[in-house]
Parts: sequence; C-alpha cells; structure tokens
Amino acid sequence: MRRSFALLASALLVGAFAVPASAADGDGSSGFTIKDPRITESSGLAASRLHPGIYWTHNDQDNGPYLYAVDGATGETVARVALSGVGTPRDVEAISVGPGNRIFVGDIGDNLGGTWPHVWIYELPEPQELKDQTVKATQYVVTYADGARDAESMVVHPKTGRVYLIDKNEDGGHLYEGPAKLSASGTNVFRPAAPVELWATDAAFSPDGEQLAVRGYLGGIWYDWNGGKIQRTGRISVPLGQGESATYTTDGEKLLLGMEGESSPVKAEDVPGTGSGPGGGGSAAPGEGTDGSDGPGGDTIKVGAVGLIVAVVALFGLRRLFRRR
Repeated sequence: MRRSFALLASALLVGAFAVPASAADGDGSSGFTIKDPRITESSGLAASRLHPGIYWTHNDQDNGPYLYAVDGATGETVARVALSGVGTPRDVEAISVGPGNRIFVGDIGDNLGGTWPHVWIYELPEPQELKDQTVKATQYVVTYADGARDAESMVVHPKTGRVYLIDKNEDGGHLYEGPAKLSASGTNVFRPAAPVELWATDAAFSPDGEQLAVRGYLGGIWYDWNGGKIQRTGRISVPLGQGESATYTTDGEKLLLGMEGESSPVKAEDVPGTGSGPGGGGSAAPGEGTDGSDGPGGDTIKVGAVGLIVAVVALFGLRRLFRRR
C-alpha cells in the first residue's frame, strides 16, 4: 500500500492543478480526467496507435492483469482487456506501445525495496477492436546486471523496439538497456546505460524516438535521446500529487502527465519547440538542475503549493513521502 502521504497529497493538490475533463479537439491532447471508479491507482499511460484519442492505463495493484482503454475526449473507459498467459502481477508500474502496435506492460515495481530476484515485462498486440476481451500476452523474465532494484519507468523505442527501464532512486537513477530482442525462454538482463538525474516515476519516448521525457513526483526532465547517450535539455512542470504516468500524444506535440487516485486528472504539457501556451515546456541548460540547482534529482515545485509541501514535509519527513509499506 502507498503511504498515507500519497493519498493526502492527491486529495489536497488534485483540485489545485486539475485540468479540463475533456479536450476541445476530442483527442485528449488538452488533458482529461479518468472517470472509471475501478481505476484508482493509474500508474502508467500510453497513447494508442490504432485508436486515435485512446489512452491505455492500468492500476499498479489490481485483482487481475487488466488494461483499460480510456477515451481522451470523455475520460470514460471504452474497454477493459484481461491478459492471459501470464502469472499473477505483483506491481505493475508502466505501459508503452512499441513498433507494430505492440503493447508492453512493466510489472517492474518492487515493494520490498529492490530485493526481488526478477521482475516481468508482458507483451501483447494492441486489440483491433475496443471491447472488453481477453488477449494472450507473452511474459518475459527480467533481471538487472548490477542487482535487484525498484523501478516504475519503462519505455520502448518507437523505431528499434528496444526496451529500457529506469530505476527509482531518491538520489537519481540509471537508464537500463534491455537486449535487442526480449526472449521468452530465458532471462533478459538489463544493463546500465546512462545516469538519470531524477527520482523517476515514469518516462516516455517522443513518437520519432528523438526525445525522452522522464518525470518524478515534483518535476521532470527533457532529454535528447542522442542514440542512447541522453543529454538533458529542459525541465518539465508536473501536477503535484502522486504523479505516476507520462505519455506523448501521437503527434508529439504534448506530453500528458497523470496521477494516481480516484477521478485522477491527466495534465497536458507543451513539448519544447511545439507549443507556446502557459505551462509549456521550460528549458534548462545542460548540467543545470530542474530546480535551478546543479544537483541530481532537482524537481520543479509550483509556487502555490510550496507552503503545503513544507508543512507535510515537517509532519512526515521527506524520506517517508512516497515510499511503500
């Protein structure tokens, strides 16, 4: 279970940073609110390739291996997909759509603080028809070259199909590169490829594969992909609360940022170079922290919530904010 702060933060802050329930253009690119009462812990978000305006999400703890197709225009669930051919999920934290309209689901969280000997990734074809159904998935066993760890971020490169993970570490984590092709018959070892200067809760590739967005609870970072040698180029403003998900819109112009909780809002952020409205992607020079400092993991805090955050920190302590029980 999440610590009590997660629920407190969501309840107090969601209203302050809520976004419109439906998008004017009907594709969710202006943000939306997830309305399905079954979705209480939305921990991942991925824009559908087959069904414009549809976004796939999931709970991180559920009574079964389910995916939900949410209409970005209304926030309503239009299909629930059950995965067959996989075991009982432990801690599903991420979802991504790769080449060939293949959905990847990351059962990569570790409630024991990085002690499970392996985690899992599931792969399935994106359904051609949006209806409640069961789809057979492939299950992959995943380990890390440098030992077990907790992670909530998984991305699939839209051109190569290679899968990457980012571990969750308060002092900043690492981008881990998987094998060129995942194997269902053996163990897939992910190896550290580059440092990530953030306590990461999700990440997303731009549709062209040239940009990587990594988000945390209080802020995020834009990276140029640069063939995997990532280079920081800017900062991302995020809605405060139990921030757990991120995806680009299919046109690459917006980054959508979601949170856990009932009736959770999904905020739209302009991608640098594509938008100029309020809240558009900010910039930071390479080497500059996302809070203006040069330390790893510096997160952007919205001014209006500083007093609340300080009060909660005083009550609960920073280290206790988002850890699981």
